[in-house]
Amino acid sequence: MRSDDDARLHQITGDAFEVPTAIGGRERPESDGTITWSSTSLLIVRLAAADKTGLGFAHTPSAALGIVRDVLWPAIEGMDGRDTERIFWAMARAVRNIGWRGLCASAISAIDIAVHDLAARLAGVPLVQYLGGAHDTVPAYGSGGFTDYTDQELTEQLSSWAEHGLRAVKMKVGSDPGDDPRRVALARDTIGPHVELFVDANGAYERKQALHLANRFADLGVTWFEEPVSSDDRAGLTLLRDRMPAPLRLAAGEYAYTPADFRDLITDDCVDVLQADATRCGITGFRIAASLARAHDIPLSAHTAPALHASVAAAFDGTINVEYFHDHARIAGTFFDGVPALRNGDLVPDRSSPGHGLELKEADARPYRVASFTRVTDSFATAKAPARIHNKLGGMQ
Repeated sequence: MRSDDDARLHQITGDAFEVPTAIGGRERPESDGTITWSSTSLLIVRLAAADKTGLGFAHTPSAALGIVRDVLWPAIEGMDGRDTERIFWAMARAVRNIGWRGLCASAISAIDIAVHDLAARLAGVPLVQYLGGAHDTVPAYGSGGFTDYTDQELTEQLSSWAEHGLRAVKMKVGSDPGDDPRRVALARDTIGPHVELFVDANGAYERKQALHLANRFADLGVTWFEEPVSSDDRAGLTLLRDRMPAPLRLAAGEYAYTPADFRDLITDDCVDVLQADATRCGITGFRIAASLARAHDIPLSAHTAPALHASVAAAFDGTINVEYFHDHARIAGTFFDGVPALRNGDLVPDRSSPGHGLELKEADARPYRVASFTRVTDSFATAKAPARIHNKLGGMQ
């Protein structure tokens, strides 16, 4: 057995990347019901203990690097890398005065994922088994269908997923409520009657508008309505959950950053399906969400980041699917070796090697790097130079 000293966290590396959005190999902005974006941010954190390194990531701006370096690393440096719970709550306490949700939560999540990957590697077991190992596979659903897509782009993307065995696909709505029923009808005709159709408004609708459209969508065979109103409007979510027609299920939770966020969505009767995103709530938060959902007999869905959630979601019994999000799936293929296979519509976590199995492809990722830093604990460092963040946009900091 390792000594406590052997497993101490002694080095951290953080890298921030910006990847332009694209469809069909062509760079272009993307839109949903509330915002437009032209790039996807990626924070990667690597932690070292003993002779192992754990990798974690979150989709969050490069500003999170400063939080990782100046706030979170000082709070956990030297802690035993196997003490995942202790490390998570130490980070939560460290951000008390600057706010947990949002940027800090994503920074915490990247480290928390790296800690779990490290702990599983130190134990010599795959992450899915380390967390519970409930399933060998987990169903995936295709997700994209952005509101700026032409009809041709929409139908080509959705039909491609259906043809590759995905049993459900999701499209964005909300930018043009008057045109949404037509677009949804087009999607339904494209994928046929045997593939489930989900819609995601990203909170774009007002309550009564959402209720009206829920009836239209149900008539078109939609079975999943995600964030019809803002998740901040819990009373609105509850109203819609109670009044939407079957078989529509209301899904929300992607913006649940803390355990209390999941608790409130459940106790306020806001959801038919609880969503959780380990890149926003950490694996620790995902585990708490899974336990809460199981205790209340509510299914759990993993939001985006399929390369990670293949292992995390499959570990828990109540998880029903993982979002195979267009942007994140594309980025994972570029940035990581060891991306889980997608077979017959299911994601297959790697049970053949310790941890989650993802390894950064340095050469492929390098062109997208915008900032980075490394810190080494003095007793392990070969050089006592102060840590710096290198930002190719603004020099050394």
